Amino acid sequence: MSLTVLTSAYRLRSLCRLQRIQAHMMSSHAEPEVLLEKVGRTGVITMNRPKVLNALNLTMIRQIYPQLKKWESDNETDIVIIKGAGDKAFCAGGDIRAVTEAGKVGDSLAQDFFREEYILNNAIGSYRKPYIALIDGITMGGGVGLSVHGRFRVATEKTLFAMPETAIASREIGKQTHCITQRGRDRSRTSNSHRAGKANALQIPDLQKELVDLKSPSAEDVSRVLDSYQSQSSLDAEKPFILKKHVSDIDRLFSASSVEGIVKNLKTDGSEFAKKQTETLSKMSPTSLKITLKQLQAGAALSLQDVLVMEYRLSQACMRGCDFYEGVRAVLVDKDQNPKWNPSTLEEVSDQMVEQCFSSLGEKDLTL
Repeated sequence: MSLTVLTSAYRLRSLCRLQRIQAHMMSSHAEPEVLLEKVGRTGVITMNRPKVLNALNLTMIRQIYPQLKKWESDNETDIVIIKGAGDKAFCAGGDIRAVTEAGKVGDSLAQDFFREEYILNNAIGSYRKPYIALIDGITMGGGVGLSVHGRFRVATEKTLFAMPETAIASREIGKQTHCITQRGRDRSRTSNSHRAGKANALQIPDLQKELVDLKSPSAEDVSRVLDSYQSQSSLDAEKPFILKKHVSDIDRLFSASSVEGIVKNLKTDGSEFAKKQTETLSKMSPTSLKITLKQLQAGAALSLQDVLVMEYRLSQACMRGCDFYEGVRAVLVDKDQNPKWNPSTLEEVSDQMVEQCFSSLGEKDLTL
């Protein structure tokens, strides 16, 4: 069978899968994917896809963004609360399967999703009214974008905070975070990354009611309410930041200006901590590792808007490449956890290849 026939068959299968995904999303029998409500003078956004951990799709973005803008200029709305339906997740990220299938067949969803997601992130980051994200449960990828850019984040003992795609804007991590949980698990728990406090997720309904009942609240009024819940929820507050014993090692081992230098530092160190990091990095896409390091180095000096423009360029570079699709295949589709990266080694990833990923898209660049 010729390569042309194989390519055509591959694109046809991807197109069929994309059409099935889109048909399911548009089904009239499906529950609303986003609930937009006014409770008193509070706008409440509920991501309503609990069966898929409230994964964010383009339809949801196109409902949330205009409503946020409307509430921002509405004199009858004082604050906005965003949360996830169910008891497992706030939002486990973007609907990667749909974006992957779109990218394979050249569908505009591969551009539209990221463009409109980052426009929404920017709107949240510049929102003029108190915006409170109740990140109770899994919060990853696109869910991070819906929460960290806002002024207030509330976490619980169930919060698992992670950025599989790597941070959109690394400088945003330093923003004040209110947490009502003080114990964390290892992997990028909010309680760890922000050194926040601990409490029970059962407090969330009470907290939401108290916020809704506020009369013409200022940001300071909201902050006082959140502070009161954190002070009530100091169980295990004496527990240290889980990475505290590794902070000096992290600073030392990851101080190199290149990924190759970081890997060399880790291998030379030889500690159990270093060995674990070496093993983790060895499983990652060499191209993505180099892009990520440059992204973090550049992002530290950029505004949120400039970071989002950079991130959009990188998203489109990934859609043009092959490692994104291979990673999705290995982790989400076939689940063999055995991706075949191309290039397969750091040495094969040239500086020029990395620089091209950061290049302007001209008229197709993200405009905020």
